[in-house]
Amino acid sequence: MVFALTATTANMAIAADVPAQGVSQRVDEIKARGSLRVAVLGEMPWLIENTAGEGEAFSGPSWVLANEYAKQLGVSLELVPVSHETKIPIIATGQVDVTIAPLSITAEREKVVDFAIYSKSSICLVGKASDPKLADVATVDDLNRDDITMAFFVGTAVEPWANGRLPNMQVRGVGGTGATAPIEELQSGRANVVPLDNTKWPELDKAVSGLTVFPADCLASQEMATPVGHAIDKNQPEFLAFLRAVAEEVQPLVTAEEIRVITGE
Repeated sequence: MVFALTATTANMAIAADVPAQGVSQRVDEIKARGSLRVAVLGEMPWLIENTAGEGEAFSGPSWVLANEYAKQLGVSLELVPVSHETKIPIIATGQVDVTIAPLSITAEREKVVDFAIYSKSSICLVGKASDPKLADVATVDDLNRDDITMAFFVGTAVEPWANGRLPNMQVRGVGGTGATAPIEELQSGRANVVPLDNTKWPELDKAVSGLTVFPADCLASQEMATPVGHAIDKNQPEFLAFLRAVAEEVQPLVTAEEIRVITGE
């Protein structure tokens, strides 16, 4: 499936240097083909599939950046659907040039692919605004007290993070319910705070009244932060440098699109 370039970044000046003919075999192949092959798999808030039947195939910050790659290379985007199991292995087969399906960057993944970072995932800690124990809490650091309890879903990475980041805080594991956070633990008084993906805060804040969040600017949270990026096969330094330069150049647009998706505004 091949899509023509969109006007998403049409008015931006071109600053990244496209590798000259003969410098990058991958770039030469892309330009000769006339398309940048990208692996796609929708995941909020980075790459959202359009199921309306009209308009662009996807939206989100990953899509904005992919369009800019293609625009600066002078080619179209060719979409290759993948699964969670194939979005990394397909890179080595040469079937795609870049995986734009959202990928958290881990040490294990960095052994097999290289990344152009454009976003991150992180968490916030949510509590009831009426909780007297939170009355004098202004920052995440202020939660590092033995009279504060955090409830979390068992099987997540939050417990080891909390033990290192807030060692004095009490932690309480609960079974997963499919919810975004164990809010019922707050409502029952069994916990003072619960962890929440920062991208879920605007939705939760609208759905449940009387909540407070730490840090106060949840969308900018650096707590348990994990970079998110696009992946390419190893040993392509010139292509990688180009992708990273484009990502840096259009970061304001990418960030603005992510905030638009998260807030729904």
